[in-house]
This record gives sequence, C-alpha cells and structure tokens, in this order.
Amino acid sequence: MKAGIVGLPNVGKSTLFNCLSNAKAQSANFPFCTIEPNIGVVNVPDRRLEKLEALVNPQQVIPATVEIVDIAGLVKGASKGEGLGNQFLGNIRETDAILHVLRCFDNDNVVHVDGSVDPIRDKETIDMELQLKDLESVEKKLDKVKRAAKTGNKDAQKEAEVLNTLKMGLESGQSVRAIAVGDEGYVEFVKPLQLITDKPVMYICNVDEAAATTGNAYVKQVQEAVKDENAEVIFLAVGTEADIAELEDYEERQLFLEDLGLSEPGSAKLIRGAYKLLRLETYFTAGEKEVRAWTIKKGATAPQAAGVIHTDFEKGFIRAEVIIYEDYVNYGSEAKVKEAGKIRVEGKEYVVQDGDVMHFRFNV
Repeated sequence: MKAGIVGLPNVGKSTLFNCLSNAKAQSANFPFCTIEPNIGVVNVPDRRLEKLEALVNPQQVIPATVEIVDIAGLVKGASKGEGLGNQFLGNIRETDAILHVLRCFDNDNVVHVDGSVDPIRDKETIDMELQLKDLESVEKKLDKVKRAAKTGNKDAQKEAEVLNTLKMGLESGQSVRAIAVGDEGYVEFVKPLQLITDKPVMYICNVDEAAATTGNAYVKQVQEAVKDENAEVIFLAVGTEADIAELEDYEERQLFLEDLGLSEPGSAKLIRGAYKLLRLETYFTAGEKEVRAWTIKKGATAPQAAGVIHTDFEKGFIRAEVIIYEDYVNYGSEAKVKEAGKIRVEGKEYVVQDGDVMHFRFNV
C-alpha cells in the first residue's frame, strides 16, 4: 500500500518527499527534475510506541512504515501525453492514495509554471487531467460493455448504466470518488477499474514559514473549495520542514519547532494522515527483545493480523491474547494487566482494533 505525491511542477513535491524519507530525491527550481518516481519507506510517528518502549525497555523498537512515492509534476495536457504525461499518469495509477501538494506561498524566486500563485486553479488543472484519463478508460470499457448489452445480457446492461453515470460525471468535472453509483454498482463495476480519481486524496498546502502554525488566505480558499469532497486538508511549510529534517541533533530540532510554535513537525501529521488515508491501522507486540508496531488493513481479523508476522501464524492460528493499549499503559506492565484480569482471549472472528497489544497462539 503506497501513497503518491502529486502536483504541478515546482510546488514543493520533491522537497517534501526528501524531508519525509531522507531519500534525497533531486530537488531543483525547474519542471521535471524528478523523471522516475522515487519511493521512500517512511516511519510512522506514533507516541503509543514511545510509551510502550518506556514501560517495557526492550532491546529494540520497530515502528510501522508507509510507502510514499514522489511522482514528477503533471502539466496541462498530461492526459494527452504533454510533458511526460502518460508515464506520470501510469505512476499515479499504481498508488493507492493521492497526496496532492498545492503551492500556497508567494515567492518571486520560485517559478510557477502558470506565472502566478493560484492553488484552486492548480487543483483544477490536476483534477481535469486525471478526470480526462479516467474518462478515456471508462469510454473504452463502455464500448465493450455496450456490445454485450445489445445482446440482452442483463449484467452488461446494469454495468453500462453505471459506466454511463461515471461518464456523465467525469464530463461535468466530477472525480469518480464524488459520483454516486450505489454500493453494489461501485463494488461490482467501478472498483475493478482502478480509476485514478477514485483514489482517496489528501490536500497538502505548502505555505511559507510565517504561515506554518496558522495557515493563510490560500489555505482557506482550498478548504472552501474541497469542503464537499470528504478530503482532509493540512498545511505545512515544506521548506522549513526540510531545514528541520537536516538537523542531526534532537534537541536542536525541538528548539526549532518551539520557535515556530509547533509541538511536532508538520510532516509527522502528514505521514499519519497518509497511513489513515490508506485505511491502515496498527497493532503492537511488546516483549523484552522487541516492541514493534505492525501494519494491518482496517477490519483485519486476528488470523490475518497474525499472518503479517508470519504466514505460519495465520495457517496455524489457535487464539489471540489481547490487551487494550490504554489498559497496558494504565497498569504499567503485562503482568499487572494479567493480575487485573484485563487480558482477553479472542478467536478467529475477532476484528483487531487499532492499538491492540497482542500475543498469538498457533500450531503448524
């Protein structure tokens, strides 16, 4: 599961990627400085993991991770192959969620491809290119389905109806995620198409340092523009975040953040947001050798969660011993939780909750 960073050239995508992943993708003041997508595996900041570490004092701590892909800037006409359009659109298609970076700062020294700063126009440019690509996919599929529908095939007729709804929505400037086709139509006909504008999206407003804590007028414009999209909007000063990421000393980073009035880097909020956007959750294992955060899909059962550790755990699953994270912290140790009778035994049907501390019993 990975999230792709998209946006117009020169909005701060590669700089953001660098400070998230420390992968140091090339960052330059001209379009197309990122030709191949850069992939970074990013640790997910989680205060719960820090708390468990303090209580258990293990030999090592392993956080959850999320994959972030830096995709080169899209330009007007990308859906028709302008710039490096087809390649970039293909790279976006391979991601599971979109992190859409919008330039929300004024700086005459940083070139804007359209000559002026206007995040709403920029958003619409990207949206339109992605919608046009999806429209092309829908029309191709519709042509095939119509032929089957003409023979009286009921399933094909139903699919043609859903595809026509998509087609009309896309033609009117809607993204697929905003087009109502009903749950059944979505699962059966829309989801398998893996359309780009069906992917969940988060908008990241790149502001200057002065707006790092409060945002600015551009951010308010974006929030207003996307209020019906059910999408999160966050703002951060990407250039400043990059400066913070360069500091080796933890104390120095904390002082820098305090000077800005921030309790943590904005990038930490972004990473957690991307994790949530991908519908990922965390459970923990906690022992003297290792305290570890494990990543599962939301709604995973106990055997599926066990399978993340090793496939044998899932095949031979017997039961899971579960401690609620808050109980672990409140009682201070697994032994005390056990004394209080707060360890639950769960079977194959149990749906793992975010933050559960777990032990698995299995037999292969």
